[in-house]
Amino acid sequence: MNSFQLLLQGFGVASQPMNILFVTIGGVLGTIVGMLPGLGPATGVAILLPLTFSLGPVGALIMMCGVYYGAMYGGSRSSILINTPGDGAAIAATFDGYPMSLQGKAESALAMSAIASFIGGSLATIFIALLALPVARFALKFGSAEYFLLYVFALSATASMSDGKKLKGFISMIIGLMISTVGIDPQSGVNRFSFGILELQGGIDFLIVIIAVFAFGEVLKSFKSITDGKKKIQTKFGKIWITKEEWKLSIWPILRSTPLGFFIGVLPGAGATIASLMAYSNEKRFSKHPEKFGHGAIEGVAAPESANNAASVGALIPMLALGVPGSGTTAVMMGAMLMLGLQPGPALFQQQSNIVWAIIASMFIGNVILAVINIPLAGVLVRILAVPPRVLYPIVLGLTFVGTYAIASSVASFYMLLVFGIFGYFMAKASFPMSPFVLAVIVGTNMEQYFRRAYKISNGDFRIFASSPITIILLVLIAGSFLLPVIQSTYKKWKNQRVAKA
Repeated sequence: MNSFQLLLQGFGVASQPMNILFVTIGGVLGTIVGMLPGLGPATGVAILLPLTFSLGPVGALIMMCGVYYGAMYGGSRSSILINTPGDGAAIAATFDGYPMSLQGKAESALAMSAIASFIGGSLATIFIALLALPVARFALKFGSAEYFLLYVFALSATASMSDGKKLKGFISMIIGLMISTVGIDPQSGVNRFSFGILELQGGIDFLIVIIAVFAFGEVLKSFKSITDGKKKIQTKFGKIWITKEEWKLSIWPILRSTPLGFFIGVLPGAGATIASLMAYSNEKRFSKHPEKFGHGAIEGVAAPESANNAASVGALIPMLALGVPGSGTTAVMMGAMLMLGLQPGPALFQQQSNIVWAIIASMFIGNVILAVINIPLAGVLVRILAVPPRVLYPIVLGLTFVGTYAIASSVASFYMLLVFGIFGYFMAKASFPMSPFVLAVIVGTNMEQYFRRAYKISNGDFRIFASSPITIILLVLIAGSFLLPVIQSTYKKWKNQRVAKA
């Protein structure tokens, strides 16, 4: 069957009342999580993980996707109203969204962020429907050597994309790989790095690590500001909509930024933050009046909002079709898929195509639901920004303990939660990026197994890792990901020297 027929089947599953309810709940929770400064979609999905296991694979993944792109909608709310982005992807919305709020145009900014998010997310979902099957078919050509190199590329790209923290990104990645080796080796039966502790012999559950570093670690990080006063926010609004002139100014920035955001999202490690900042920078360059940017230009809200939603959808392609997460949030979702008994990758499209296409179809439905939630109900939703941290974070902390016990059903899991939560807190305090660490913990075991299989197939001949066009291309990409930070640094120094001489 072609993609269109499969998508229609997916709509048959996604439009069932319970699945519409799941995507609605996920969208609302995601919008709320996205609005609250510091949490973000990865934390939201991590907290939700244990609660979705009883829903079955389709319901669980539909709800988690709803949380993911719902957070992209919600992140701009706090950016526009209190100049505090909900997460990194919403940073660009502060540049012009908050100045619009100060000028009495909060209604237009809130409406435009929702409209741009809806268009960006909907167009990106069309892209994923068109591209997912060809990518999955191409991935069937991958053997053990290709998958090993693909994982290496994903890890190196994620680490090198850690803006301003590239060395720390690679260190974070290495620590994650080390943690993935703890426990009994599945091939040799050798006990590795368990230090005689029985609970470590089965390995460290990556879901506990994810919940610890994202949710528990975030609470620890926020203790310092838990009693701080909150900024006064606008809670009474007029009609939340845009004028005809504002629409004319915004439509082309949205259409230009959506494909840009989507393809950046597909790249492992790039993420919605880079997509939104690049989209903002591009629109400022294209604009006939670049001086308006930073002073309340509605295009400065439209472009990054469409880009970050498109990037969140694009990040699902490598996860579903290749089994390689495209972002920190999809890394968490991939962990959930493995726990649900699903193996992301090309085989998923052959063996469980009904699940994949139900997820894709649910994104169309979810974007419509989120547009309804984020425009007429914006005035209600923003009141959540007034919830004091001293109320919010104990709830998050309680959910992390309940969720951890639901996963492992052992007291030992609480100790792991505490250890990795504290570890995540100190990593964040030292500005170590978490995405390379989490991705390495999740893919480390598979990466090791693919390496061993390729090595055995070739009878110890390392030339197998450069024996096909795919492996050669991947080796070039890996080399590029390592060299890119060096090239960027050298170019920046050269440019600064030229400016200084001039």
